[in-house]
Amino acid sequence: MRILMINTVCGTGSTGRICTDLAKSFEARGHEVKITYRATQELPKDCRKYGVRMGTKAGVYAHALLSRITDQAGFYSKAATQQLVRYMRRYQPDVIHLHNLHGYYINLPILFDYLKHEHKGKVVWTLHDCWAFTGHCVHYAYVGCDKWKTVCADCPQKKTYPVSMVADRSRKNYMDKKAMFTGVPNMTIVTVSQWLKEQAEASFLGCYPVERVYNGIDYEIYRPLPSNIREEKGIGEKKMILSVSSGWDDRKGYGRLLALAAKAPEDWRFVVVGLAKEQIAQLPENCIGMERTWDREEMVKLYTAADVFYHPSVEETFGLVTAEALACGTYGVVMNSTACPEPLGENGLVLESGDPEEAVAKISQALSWGKCEPQRQFTKEKMVEEYLANYQLQKEEAV
Repeated sequence: MRILMINTVCGTGSTGRICTDLAKSFEARGHEVKITYRATQELPKDCRKYGVRMGTKAGVYAHALLSRITDQAGFYSKAATQQLVRYMRRYQPDVIHLHNLHGYYINLPILFDYLKHEHKGKVVWTLHDCWAFTGHCVHYAYVGCDKWKTVCADCPQKKTYPVSMVADRSRKNYMDKKAMFTGVPNMTIVTVSQWLKEQAEASFLGCYPVERVYNGIDYEIYRPLPSNIREEKGIGEKKMILSVSSGWDDRKGYGRLLALAAKAPEDWRFVVVGLAKEQIAQLPENCIGMERTWDREEMVKLYTAADVFYHPSVEETFGLVTAEALACGTYGVVMNSTACPEPLGENGLVLESGDPEEAVAKISQALSWGKCEPQRQFTKEKMVEEYLANYQLQKEEAV
């Protein structure tokens, strides 16, 4: 089988690693795989056999700039997408596997015209967020918006990614997406959590089969790994509460984290990963801040060293960091919102309000349990087999 994946990145970031993990596993099973990605990324050496760069850096920057003015993310990058179409005509994939199509590198009308009228094989679209069925945003839980169920308009998140500083085109975007994204032959929607599956089924994408495939964790990497992290950070015998995010704001729970730190017992120390330098400089004394790291071994050592993993975010479509912490034997405490509880299972506690008093009580309870058995329920092998089943299902339906 010849498989083509389309994503913003290849081999880096969560979605880029998912793509390359799938590619390596598919290749080991005798399939041919390529991954197209946007031009602003530097391709890791071990991904060069899969990666096919599309467009130019200047094209990505122009798309981003124009989107900020017009609120039309996904409607530029014509040359890059025409290049992609030419490549697909040559490569003739049996399966086109879409991932993130936002990121200022794809022209949606050109891509979906090809999928509807030229591509003869299967299409699988993995949703890693909610952007595909909204008029603007990638997530809406924090602001409690449900306009996407009918039609978006007067977007309350115009200045969140993909940022629009001037126009509000959310209604037109919504109608355009609905027209473009429906009517693709032989397409299945895949979501990375049960929560997101239910959201997609309630949207205009519910006209397609919607399947849930959890992200796979590389358990050869994410496993308990002893280190001297506690000594390096000056934590010693104090209780280490770890929180991790790719960036911190209120929707990721930064305010809840600081409020908890202000009420926490004296022998607790918070290690917070993913902060900006300005945020690190303003942390209270019982918090140790770190910028985002791409070093997975360093993250494994942090997960293992922690006594509890605290994830105050209210917007997650899977909760990868929680699953990684559990794989390293650390109980989690998460918010009861979106997909946050799904990776947890029975290996932690769920917060209803996130108030400091509730968080102190729940984290104290988790601390009393010690370490948990490393969790292994989200295997890469299971993810690969479920995707292959979706590819085959498409093939049978097409016949």
